[in-house]
Amino acid sequence: MTIVQPAGGATAPPQTEQPDTRTDGRGLGLPSLRRPGRRGFGLASLLFLLPLLLLFGCFAWWPIGRSVILGFQETDLVNQPTWVGLDNFHFLFNDPLLWTTLRNTAWFVVLALVIGFPVPIMLAMLVTELRRLGGVFRVLIYLPVVVPPVVALMLWRWFYDPDFGLFNQVLGYIGLGPYPWLQSATSAMPSLVLAATWANAGSTTLIYMAALSSVPADLYEAAELDGASIRRRIWHVTLPQLRGVILIMLLLQIIGTFQVFTEPFILTDGGPEDSTVSILLLIYRYAFLNGDYGTAAALSVLLALVLAVLSAVYLRLTRKWSTS
Repeated sequence: MTIVQPAGGATAPPQTEQPDTRTDGRGLGLPSLRRPGRRGFGLASLLFLLPLLLLFGCFAWWPIGRSVILGFQETDLVNQPTWVGLDNFHFLFNDPLLWTTLRNTAWFVVLALVIGFPVPIMLAMLVTELRRLGGVFRVLIYLPVVVPPVVALMLWRWFYDPDFGLFNQVLGYIGLGPYPWLQSATSAMPSLVLAATWANAGSTTLIYMAALSSVPADLYEAAELDGASIRRRIWHVTLPQLRGVILIMLLLQIIGTFQVFTEPFILTDGGPEDSTVSILLLIYRYAFLNGDYGTAAALSVLLALVLAVLSAVYLRLTRKWSTS
């Protein structure tokens, strides 16, 4: 209790100290409660994480480390391996098919970026603008993702058939074709890119649609009041708001297209004239056709290193763009 003596000798009524209160957002004064301090990383937390760490180590880090070791060995995975040092890498760099494979993979990456990368963005914008049939188009766009990849590519092989394929039959009605879609070294790689774009665009489109739903509607209303056309609204409002997502999806697509395997394996088997042999298809040939697991592991390690360096450089160069 505190007694305050005012001027003039009068004694003021006693004032009691009030407890510290805070409002809870509804105007009610509630006593202040202190949060208990954070506890350290104890044994119980480690026990909960231990199964996850074991699974991750067995199925992720152990295969990676085993592949690195295998790249310096000669083995058939049955008998005792022999340490050969850098011989696998020397054989790899002296194989002329490696450089053909690198050119093919780089060409696939470029075509996938030019043809396939803008498609999900345009589909997401189109479906977002639809009011009545938006749900139907969402199902149709995602349908290729549900179809098993092997089944879908077998269907595309029939589409590309030079004699009875759907594409040549449709083009024949207007006096075009027939075209050797997969039988020509010039058109085989673009044909693979079309099939890969159809198969993978659905999931990417949904990601862009989710990003578009977070764009504030006030920006579009302000642009419309300023008389901006649809093209200018897309260029100055939509794309800048999607910049961070676009940069991440671009990196993921580059990594994914460098590891293309299913399309050339099923549709062309690397032909014609090795014009569609990809890096992963060459790794498959080394390991499962030639039994050269050491060279296959060496090429796998080199691919992982190249993608890791490429990702680090890309993230370094785009860090300012993604955060600004």
